Amino acid sequence: MQRRTFLIGSAATLAGAALPRAAAAVPKPYSWDDFPPTNNRESFIKWMVENRGEDPKYLAQRWSRYQVLVANRDVTNDINKRAFLLTPREEFTLRQNLGRAYDHAYLDIGYGVTISGPHVVSRMTSAIDVKFGEKVLEIGTGSGYQSAYLANLTDQVFTIEIIRPLAERTRGIYDALIARGYTEFKAVSSKPADGYYGWQEAAPFDKIIVTCGIDHIPPALLQQLKAGGIMVIPVGPPGAQRILRVVKEQAADGNFTIARSDIYNGRVVPFVPFTKLEGDVIKGTHNQ
Repeated sequence: MQRRTFLIGSAATLAGAALPRAAAAVPKPYSWDDFPPTNNRESFIKWMVENRGEDPKYLAQRWSRYQVLVANRDVTNDINKRAFLLTPREEFTLRQNLGRAYDHAYLDIGYGVTISGPHVVSRMTSAIDVKFGEKVLEIGTGSGYQSAYLANLTDQVFTIEIIRPLAERTRGIYDALIARGYTEFKAVSSKPADGYYGWQEAAPFDKIIVTCGIDHIPPALLQQLKAGGIMVIPVGPPGAQRILRVVKEQAADGNFTIARSDIYNGRVVPFVPFTKLEGDVIKGTHNQ
């Protein structure tokens, strides 16, 4: 699949100003057949240094967080374990937060928004059960970490960010990482837009993941979700959302049914608001 690049020019400069840029290139080409060792920390770090050229300091932190994710059942199968282990979260974290890249916390990424903690990202991603070749839409690109994670699960990722400077910065991060050898990120197509209306030109989608909170499920997203598709979305009043897993099914008579379940069994998880565009200006939210 060809990566669609919608933003060029100063994006890489913006990215370099905000986030760490390592000079080392990835030593070996990416392969979907590769799976880093999970038997112990030392084997994992050694393999990642030899195959991915990454910093052992952050690899040690990634391994420690991975063990907690597995214990918490935030990652529940091998393909999601692989995706977490291969995604360098530190590349999507602001310099001042590098030491906390793998903390169980939301971290500021500028523009009044955050990167979700690794437990929430992993559980939401596991909940949509992405298969290779499926087309996945993310609403709320943010730092870029979520779509990078998805790009280790499938080769068709579409992501929308409403804050244009943030969309530009993140596109620059992807392009810089691709240039270093993270060719899996070629799977990520991005654009600046109001995600409430989805991405009609690329629809329908097998899976949709929404990373901002709203008090209802946007009709356009339901329409763009395939029959049999799954969406995860934080739904509820401001700052008090519950993360719903929404499954769209089509009956023999052609009618659709929507089944909802709570991936945290009622636990409240706060998210940044699902803001909206009026013209070229972000103004208010899409809450009803």
